[in-house]
Parts: sequence; C-alpha cells; structure tokens
Amino acid sequence: MTRADKIYELLKEAYPDAKCGLDYSTPFQLLVSTMLSAQATDKSVNKVTEELYMQYPGLESFLELSQDELEEKIKKIGLYKNKAKNIYLMCRELKNKYNGEVPRNMEELMTLPGVGRKTASVVLVEAFNIPAFPVDTHVFRISRRLGLSKSTTADKVSDDMMKKFPKYKWHLIHHLLITHGRATCTAKSPKCEECSVRHVCDYYKNVYMKSINNL
Repeated sequence: MTRADKIYELLKEAYPDAKCGLDYSTPFQLLVSTMLSAQATDKSVNKVTEELYMQYPGLESFLELSQDELEEKIKKIGLYKNKAKNIYLMCRELKNKYNGEVPRNMEELMTLPGVGRKTASVVLVEAFNIPAFPVDTHVFRISRRLGLSKSTTADKVSDDMMKKFPKYKWHLIHHLLITHGRATCTAKSPKCEECSVRHVCDYYKNVYMKSINNL
C-alpha cells in the first residue's frame, strides 16, 4: 500500500460521511453555487441559494434577473458584485453558446465567464460523475502539508494528486481532504495531536514535532 493509499484509507475511516457541502438540484444550480463559493463557506452559500433557487430554479428564470437584481439576491456573500457580474454573463453565454445546457467537458466549461478549472472540476465530478480533481484552499493546503504535492499553484497540485491516486478515488479523496481541513487540519493552529493521518504527514514530522522538541 502506497502512502497515498494509506492516507486515503485513514481519512475514509475518520470521515465516513464526507460529501459535497453545497445544496443543489441541477447541474446549473451546482454551477452557480460553485461560482458563489469562492472565498465563501458552503454554509453561507446554501443560506443564500435556498431562497434564490426557490424563486429562480433554472437558467431561464435567471435570465430574467438584471445584474443589479442578482447582486441584491447574493449580497450576503463575499465578493458579491464580481460574482453577480460573472453569473450574469455566464447565463447568457450558456444560453447563446450551449443552448442552455451545462457543458460536460473541462474545455467548454472553462469558456464560461467566471469559471476556472476548480469550478469546472466540481461540476464535472459532482453533476456528471466525470473524473476530475478540484483543488480548493483546503485541498491545496493539506496536499502540501501531507507531502503529496510540493507544487505552488492549485492547478499543479491537482495534476500531482491525479497522479498519486487512481481515478476512482479522486471524487472521495477530494471531499475527505476538505472535511479534514475544516475539522482538523485548519489553516491556523492545526490539531495535529488529534489527526488521524499525523504519522504519515510531512508537516507533523518536520514542523509540528520539531516545534514541540524545541520548547
């Protein structure tokens, strides 16, 4: 068993209920929610989209919203002005270029305004069960702390992780790392003594234990 496989199994045991934290009913709603989730928590996004999707459940109803109206609907979320602009433009591009259907491949998804590789990857894997490896701030941080990647950009970390794990594990390990990042391996003051993967973690060995020994 490789170290990556061991990490996968330990995290799977620690977080048996790990899954996507965004609430959605359609690929379009997932696309919008993922765009809204940049630098925002899933919880805050879900609070806004619960009412938003009741009033505007799909693309056609979103097209009735002006950019200013969309801003008003999502203003409780950080960066709401820029997000409203991107979603407003994305909806029109989706209608005009893709006949209102959310694309099912990375290249076409990334032609949409405000959609980068991470957002496209989330839509592919969650909405269409197409293998992809989204890298958010949690996955980026923990992949590097564990020593699974030394890359300095999210896209390169994604490439590294896709090499470390077989395709059928990409979806779950992504969620396991996010859950681990929220619960234990936090950005500040990670709870190393409570960590289920500390004995196979570079950060624990090279940073945490050295700091303890130097006290």
